[in-house]
Amino acid sequence: MKLSSLLLSSLLVIPSVTAFPFEPIKVLQLGEDEIISVKESDKWSLLRRGIKFIDITKYHNKEAKLSLPFLNKKPSETVVPVYEYPTNVTHSKLVNSITSQIDKGSMHENLSKLTSFFTRYYKSETGFQSAQWLSTKINEIMSKLPEDKYSIEHIDHKDWKQFSIIVRIHGSETPESIVVMGSHQDSINLLLPSILPAPGADDNGSGTVTNLEALRLYVEHYLSEGNAPLNTIEFHFYSAEEGGLLGSLDVFTQYAALEKKVVAMLQQDMTGYVMDPEDEHVGVITDYTTPGLTDFIKLIIDSYLAIPYVETTCGYACSDHGSATKNGFPASFVIEGEFKKTNKYIHSTMDTLDRLSFNHMAEHVKIVVGSIIELGDWKFTTHV
Repeated sequence: MKLSSLLLSSLLVIPSVTAFPFEPIKVLQLGEDEIISVKESDKWSLLRRGIKFIDITKYHNKEAKLSLPFLNKKPSETVVPVYEYPTNVTHSKLVNSITSQIDKGSMHENLSKLTSFFTRYYKSETGFQSAQWLSTKINEIMSKLPEDKYSIEHIDHKDWKQFSIIVRIHGSETPESIVVMGSHQDSINLLLPSILPAPGADDNGSGTVTNLEALRLYVEHYLSEGNAPLNTIEFHFYSAEEGGLLGSLDVFTQYAALEKKVVAMLQQDMTGYVMDPEDEHVGVITDYTTPGLTDFIKLIIDSYLAIPYVETTCGYACSDHGSATKNGFPASFVIEGEFKKTNKYIHSTMDTLDRLSFNHMAEHVKIVVGSIIELGDWKFTTHV
């Protein structure tokens, strides 16, 4: 029996905590070639059971106006370009100098503010307010640069209020080559998403603050050196990851329709929890990611971090990197540790700041800084 049949059978006996007589039907992709249709409330039933998915409802509509590359072929047929990535680091002194300025106090302050919102659930008013706060913080960081060197874009997803944010630092020679550092800003309480609080300190306040600090450091470096990167550097703060990668799917589907050239995407989702301080490490996700880019990320970790990595897997649609590869862009994902040792308090009221290590989050900042410094001036070519 196919997975979809098993799931549909089981959903019949799972009560929907927020079900309404006429709630919308959602189309979910559970794997490379596995699609089911369920009521919206049943999405949370799936997630409570650890079943991840991409919500493709918007793009499954045959009357959709966008050209959708990933629906014109079987998902397994989507081709991700194979780029040549650096096989050794060439900016060790610079990266170490930049990361020596990591401000863990500022990271603590930012995460404290993010977790102060009742929930960052993408359909909630406080989820919208948290995005507004994040946008203000980003604008404070970026305003130090000349206006012609960067841009900030809010992505209005129309079906919900919380917007995604894209920060672009324009490349000086090859701006068409785009290096993306991603994280999702929303949080969720899976018991009652629309009612209960969801501080989301680790998932994914930690990844958001990790990228925010890396952005601050990169802007300070830019100001001190006065040199723009050759390639375009983008920081993405996605809305609605918890709803099935909704925000990032909008972003990368639009990028594919516009034939943009994303040469690398790194996702930071959950960067602060350490189960065993005697075995501290970061987890490098090896399934549903791009092997060549993942090897480069391992090089960055070996070169710039004080702790090692462990290869691990997290399944289909584990985070927003899935939206990138689905649309034909190379992507990688680094998480706080081996997947079985990650934070078990997520998606609840107990995902709080006091359970996290800012020293560990600082190691993730090093991955982001090292990646954008090494790739910012890299001349990208593809394998024949």
